[in-house]
Amino acid sequence: MKLALFDLDHTLLNTDSDHSWGEFLVNEGLVDPIHHRQMNDKFYEDYKSGQLDPIAYNEFVFEFLTQHDNNYLAELHELFMKKVIRAQMRPEGFKAIQKHKDAGHEIVGITATSDFITAPIFREFGITEIIATNAEVKNGQYTGKVLGLPCFQQGKLVRLEQWLAGRTVSESWAYSDSINDRFLLEYADQAIAVNPDDRLEVLAKEQAWDIQDWSI
Repeated sequence: MKLALFDLDHTLLNTDSDHSWGEFLVNEGLVDPIHHRQMNDKFYEDYKSGQLDPIAYNEFVFEFLTQHDNNYLAELHELFMKKVIRAQMRPEGFKAIQKHKDAGHEIVGITATSDFITAPIFREFGITEIIATNAEVKNGQYTGKVLGLPCFQQGKLVRLEQWLAGRTVSESWAYSDSINDRFLLEYADQAIAVNPDDRLEVLAKEQAWDIQDWSI
């Protein structure tokens, strides 16, 4: 297998879908604006600094999901796509995905953000194999809990190994913007730092990784 791994937030997207979802809920008047924005911003700063507690953050995000049925949530997510996400989808991301498809490579979207938020976005990029932090569902309803290991930092490698299920990878590429993904980038044969944050840029230069600008 030749494998191309794509991070989502600030890699394929010009924004962070998790944080943007929180802002979307505030702007739509669906959550307490002061408390939700304060918590959303705090977790986002923790993420950027590499100090995020992924369980706590995702349970914060999932609390809203427990309060509504799936049909409403699907409609709301489509509104989120329309109002926020589609304008932030990077053309260079589409091009990179297509390049790997044309070469016959297996393509996987891999993100610390939840499957609820990211699966529809990845699918719009044409990616159907998705490894994300999973929201637990019981009897068709979100429980508010994280199912299994969060797909964050070294957890991405664990989740990737679970997905591979013993299959052999002969060559791999990984695309990401974040120092949180240094483990994923170190795993890959070819690491591509896409609009890297400051710490990843330093590491990428030290490792002679490819640095690309996909900003729009």
